[in-house]
Amino acid sequence: MRKIIILSVVLMLIGTTATAQVFKKLKKAVESSVTETNKTGLTEEEVARGLKEALSIGIEKGVNRLSKDDGYFKDPEIKIVLPDEAKKVEEKLRMLGQDKLVDDAIESMNRAAEDAANGAKDIFLTAIKELTLTDVMNILHGDNNAATKYLEQHTQAKLIEKFKPVIKVSLDKVGATKHWNTVFTTYNKLPFVKPVNPDLDDYVTQKAIDGLFVQIAKEEYEIRKNPVARVTDLLKKVFG
Repeated sequence: MRKIIILSVVLMLIGTTATAQVFKKLKKAVESSVTETNKTGLTEEEVARGLKEALSIGIEKGVNRLSKDDGYFKDPEIKIVLPDEAKKVEEKLRMLGQDKLVDDAIESMNRAAEDAANGAKDIFLTAIKELTLTDVMNILHGDNNAATKYLEQHTQAKLIEKFKPVIKVSLDKVGATKHWNTVFTTYNKLPFVKPVNPDLDDYVTQKAIDGLFVQIAKEEYEIRKNPVARVTDLLKKVFG
């Protein structure tokens, strides 16, 4: 029974974007797989190790996918656009025929995220390793969004702190800083406008991390629903 609880809760961690109906179906499938797992004599520690292995594989695949050209830029779900407070900047400049100026800034932000994505791999892997059985049980007895709260409280600050310097280097490397400054310098010189200049490093860092979580969740979901994606013997035993 405890194995069922652990598997169900970790499923909550990686399936936060799934609907309640889909979650119920997946939970039922997982419980069925646990019945088979019990027959194999797997220990609780082996099940936990298998789950962490699944998360690690999802991270590896997700990061690799995003670190390629257009990993962010051509994915409408995670593409980084100008922040909300800069929408009026974009609209005004496009009205003045400065489309290329805006487009270059948007593309360069996404290129920076793609360039930096691989540097986040170790940070995410460390976060997964630090997930204990006690943490899992605390999430179980929490609210329906306890898993999301746990991730936000225990990993978000650390990810931002460690990932921001990587993003900053990438922004400079691909010219995003230059394009960003050009956009807002051009806008702020217009008559009768209130100066706007959001923090580029903070904004792209947060958006890049959000995109990583989205992609990793997709990869992990694939491991759970698709037997072909279970690429190790332990995963086949735990999820089979």
